[in-house]
Amino acid sequence: MKLAVTTALAAATLAVSLPAAAQFQKPEDAVKYRQSALSLMGTHFSRLGAMANGRVPFDAKVAQDNAALVETLSKLPWAGFTPDTEKLRTKAKADVWKDGAKFKQAQDNMMSEVAKLNTVAKTGNLDQIKAAFGNAAGSCKACHDAFRE
Repeated sequence: MKLAVTTALAAATLAVSLPAAAQFQKPEDAVKYRQSALSLMGTHFSRLGAMANGRVPFDAKVAQDNAALVETLSKLPWAGFTPDTEKLRTKAKADVWKDGAKFKQAQDNMMSEVAKLNTVAKTGNLDQIKAAFGNAAGSCKACHDAFRE
């Protein structure tokens, strides 16, 4: 089941994220897309955080499944940050468009940390997952601090 879900998400990532910008008929559609992707990613990341912080019992399989989903989802939202969405009222700061290189660096850093978290989650070692989760969470926070109202 996990393989089927992961395979489906990977296929969806490739099918949707690359040509996504061309598929948005309205700027509002791009915003909805990126917000949905980030929300879903946050949901699965929070499940990992609850285990890493001891708020719920650790379950290695659940951690692995959520880490895999977070890694896949981490690749999706960026296609929704289209130039025509800059003037819309959202939580995105103008710096997203003014300093695109820095925004891209923040994206790449987050995706890298999330990929490391996914790799570590496969070991089932809670202490290692806690450390990797902290690094991934830090990369999310850095991007939010710099680019989100």
